[in-house]
Amino acid sequence: MKALIVDDEFNVRDVIRHLGQWEKYGITDLFEACNGEEAKRVITRENPEMILTDVKMPGISGLELIEWLDSISYTGKVILITGFDDYSYMRKAIQCGSFDYLLKPIEADAFNHTLAEAVKSWKKEAEDRHYKESYEDVKRLHMNQVVTEACIGELFNSNELASYLPPAEKYDLTLISFYQMHHAYPYIQLLDDELVIQKIGNAFALQNDPSLCLVIAKHGEWFAIEEWISQQFDIPVRLVNGDSITLITDIPTAFQSLLRAAEGQNFRTINRLNDLDDARRMKDIISYVEKYYMNELSLEKLSNRFFLSREHISRKFKQETGMPLSKYMMNLRINQAKCWLIETDESIFSISTMLGYQDEKYFSKLFKKVVGMTPFEYRNSKKKLQIGIR
Repeated sequence: MKALIVDDEFNVRDVIRHLGQWEKYGITDLFEACNGEEAKRVITRENPEMILTDVKMPGISGLELIEWLDSISYTGKVILITGFDDYSYMRKAIQCGSFDYLLKPIEADAFNHTLAEAVKSWKKEAEDRHYKESYEDVKRLHMNQVVTEACIGELFNSNELASYLPPAEKYDLTLISFYQMHHAYPYIQLLDDELVIQKIGNAFALQNDPSLCLVIAKHGEWFAIEEWISQQFDIPVRLVNGDSITLITDIPTAFQSLLRAAEGQNFRTINRLNDLDDARRMKDIISYVEKYYMNELSLEKLSNRFFLSREHISRKFKQETGMPLSKYMMNLRINQAKCWLIETDESIFSISTMLGYQDEKYFSKLFKKVVGMTPFEYRNSKKKLQIGIR
């Protein structure tokens, strides 16, 4: 645990530092600040679980500091220490959720008793928060699974799904597609929290595709939701809006319609692409190709995954690598074939299949065109070379 002592007098900070039985109560890091402004910087940087602060200080006072802590929903414990026995101070401390209020001069026993109780209280609340967060995570996962089952056409409990939504006569469904290399879940959770707070809908992370989110909202609320997304999301997303539904049981059909629209490129994009985003995304595309080159990749598939047009990817890919996508993938496959021919006893048919070539003759012809010899000749020549070296 971390603790922060805030006082404009060095001698007072020194006394507190020596009085406290810090290690006994699990506090291993102790920080100091001579005023409220410095304290805010330390709090932002270190996030201490315990803050012991004077009330009257030049600049930002202790009361102003605890008001700021209250405004940022600080979850640690605050102990006010002052030489003024003033009820108004105590009242403000209570209003802002301070743990306790100690008067100077500080007595060692009273100070350490308060410190022990503050640590005990913090640990109890931390356990409660952890339990609540774990419960909420499990609840959210189950909710997403139910909606995913509905979307893919499996049996689902419509009454249970309805319980995840605010009452409404009609619902609007929107499919949000996230850029392939981004972690979508934090953004979906952020949107979900906002929709629930506003009581206008819910956002569901689809379990069969981590890049997809289904938003089900009250009819007529989408404009405000999209405006919120454009302000809060710092990554590009694609949107497909569907028709309104009146029955929860219509969700599977409505979702399939959204999916077809997305696959047909009938979407809108939020977040314009700048030069830096463009450069980063091309690096992501190249990395993706180098990882999945044995699969069936195309400009169309890359376009759907990386939110760029096929023409743009084709042009930029050649600029970055010096060759078209098809040739780049062919070279990766041929180089992998060379490794397998030397290091394994896999048959040429097996190697061609693993590389995504269903026709062994075509693979052999392509290999010879690039390497200058057939796979069989290449394997034999390398084996003879290895024997000669031995």
